[in-house]
Amino acid sequence: MAVKRIDLDAFLELYKSIPVLDVRSPGEYHHAHIPGAHSLPLFTDEERKIVGTTYKQQSREAAIKVGLDFFGPKMRRMVEQAEEIVSRNSSSAEQLTSKKIIVHCWRGGMRSAGVAWLLDLYGFEVYTLVGGYKVFRRRVINTFDKPFRFRILGGYTGSGKTYVLGALEKMGEKVVDLEGLANHKGSAFGAIGMPAQPSQEMFENLLAVELNQQSNSPVWLEDESQRLGLVNIPQPLWLTMRQSTIFFMNIPFEERLKHIVTEYGKLDKEKMVNAIIRIKKRLGGLETKMAINYLLEDNISACFEVLLKYYDKQYTKGLLNRDNLETLLNKISCEFVDGNMNAKQIIASLQMEKFA
Repeated sequence: MAVKRIDLDAFLELYKSIPVLDVRSPGEYHHAHIPGAHSLPLFTDEERKIVGTTYKQQSREAAIKVGLDFFGPKMRRMVEQAEEIVSRNSSSAEQLTSKKIIVHCWRGGMRSAGVAWLLDLYGFEVYTLVGGYKVFRRRVINTFDKPFRFRILGGYTGSGKTYVLGALEKMGEKVVDLEGLANHKGSAFGAIGMPAQPSQEMFENLLAVELNQQSNSPVWLEDESQRLGLVNIPQPLWLTMRQSTIFFMNIPFEERLKHIVTEYGKLDKEKMVNAIIRIKKRLGGLETKMAINYLLEDNISACFEVLLKYYDKQYTKGLLNRDNLETLLNKISCEFVDGNMNAKQIIASLQMEKFA
């Protein structure tokens, strides 16, 4: 067998069913990688640095020799790791027997070529991505310039927008959960109880893959600030969102407050206090003191009432800061915070000629 070199379009089809091995260093992989790819580093971070320095200070040939010194002792273990990955990802006896695998590095150079040679020699059916991770990143960045058809799900804090998105998805609608991809719920309290956030680059990779899977169908997104904790929605995509129809769930304050108390009431108090302090400048000194005191007294409802009024003002400001809002805004009155019920109301509103 010979190693097959494939372009990005062929890769994006194959990688849905064939394991992908990212042979860049652990540091490169940890920073950002192609979603779903497995880390099988040819060099450690330190070894990569040594090889790179040798290349710059001596020659390509000298760097290859140094690289071979590192590669040689790892060959058997890398083959075994590749077998383990293929075995874990096999859904049929045919896949396990064929041992198909895709290998890539940063730009389709010597690292992927070396590992591909080894796995091909052993008997794998090996594909390498021409241009490597670099060409994938270029596609990611270009994705955000596409003229996507978005439907924006709006509503004040505590409206249960995430639950509505989940219900819409179950009803067959195309949905991308920005907060889920960012591991952040979008407020000063959004990181509490959540996993660590991805890097900006990794967030973009995850988002681009999700969007590219949605074909040409309208896609539901939650109405978000551009910043979600430590990551930002890419500017071109953000502008498209701001020009899209908003389906705004108008839910009574008391219903939202009850939902927020249930949702956030059991979170770590110290982290909650720190989050309140972070918004002190915008919340105001008196409101900050009141909210913290209520929290420390276990009067969770009173604490969140102060915070909810603040976030309602912030959301209104962001909602109104749009061009042609009157043509974009579709208000939907909802009695309760109920994902399934409110999703059905929203779909019903789509039957109106204006928004069909």
